[in-house]
Amino acid sequence: MELLRRAKAAGVSQFALTDHDTTAGYLSVRHSSEAHDVGLISGVELSCRWATTTIHVVGLNFDAAAPEMVAMVERLTNARQERAQKIATRLAGVGVHGALEGARAIARESQIGRPHFATWMSESGAVTSATEAFDKYLGTGKIGDVKMFWPPLTEVVEAITVSGGVAILAHPLKYRLTGMKLRALINDFKLAGGEALEILNGRQPDVDIKRLSQLADGCGLMRSVGSDFHRDFEYGPKVGVDVARLPDGAYVWDALETSG
Repeated sequence: MELLRRAKAAGVSQFALTDHDTTAGYLSVRHSSEAHDVGLISGVELSCRWATTTIHVVGLNFDAAAPEMVAMVERLTNARQERAQKIATRLAGVGVHGALEGARAIARESQIGRPHFATWMSESGAVTSATEAFDKYLGTGKIGDVKMFWPPLTEVVEAITVSGGVAILAHPLKYRLTGMKLRALINDFKLAGGEALEILNGRQPDVDIKRLSQLADGCGLMRSVGSDFHRDFEYGPKVGVDVARLPDGAYVWDALETSG
């Protein structure tokens, strides 16, 4: 509820909780009075794969009770739990014991991931910081880097669209693809039923916003934005997005307003 109150205080008029691979956050607040005040819509950020790359697709304004969405979230939840067990087993093999219980306690109702392991390792004294946890144990190529077999991009997009939602390709520049591969990804995403491209994710420079806006327009996709707010820290993003800084164009919230 506190997050919704902060969104209202920030002047947010449409708001989505897009937790990774779970709709639990949205379901827990959808009937509150604050939800109405900020124009809460259903949201989720689903993990999938395209070629050998892990991709994230945001879903907005879907029916959270639709069988396809429920099944996809359950599938991803099971995959994350299996991965967490493997990470903990590997960490125990190098002398870091109790990691699974510790990470679960940090994650609470959230989907468990490597950042929860990193936080627990830092708080328990196994490492001096979460950064060190990734550098030594959890980062790419390290002992705790357990690869996951995410569902294909096409299946995740379909789960969103069949459930009545809008599929958005999240943070396209974070995948570090070449220009040619990025265009190929966007083309496959659109062919699968994707409708929008995220042009702003947290604190991005204007040059990136301009580049992604041009990509969206050139591919016939709407634009979307996200604050990427996870928690408070000094230089981190805040709740809400200042739309006044955005270039003119077709944005996903216009379609959501039209669809009701």
